[in-house]
Amino acid sequence: MNAENTYCVVLTTANNDSNTQQMITELLSQRLAACIQTMPISSHYVWEGKVCQDQETLIVIKTQQACYGDVERLITSLHDYDVPEIIQLPITEGFNPYLSWITQHTQKK
Repeated sequence: MNAENTYCVVLTTANNDSNTQQMITELLSQRLAACIQTMPISSHYVWEGKVCQDQETLIVIKTQQACYGDVERLITSLHDYDVPEIIQLPITEGFNPYLSWITQHTQKK
């Protein structure tokens, strides 16, 4: 199935387990995500002129592109960071039953 302009993956990170879980719970309960995966990562970045390194959780959110604005608003409203990473990556191809499942479990607010 050609999924271009329909489905996407949204990435964000967090360094606090309770904040991570709060975002996951709200995204799923508000049907803004069909599936969310997490993995520990080591992040290296420049913040306020200093090179920093943190142990974070990468949060991988599967959703519809129509939900992206609501996903971004929810993340920014709950996130502990001043400038959280929120990146949308389009899904251009995918297994039709899986993509249909995303449609069934997400809805734009």
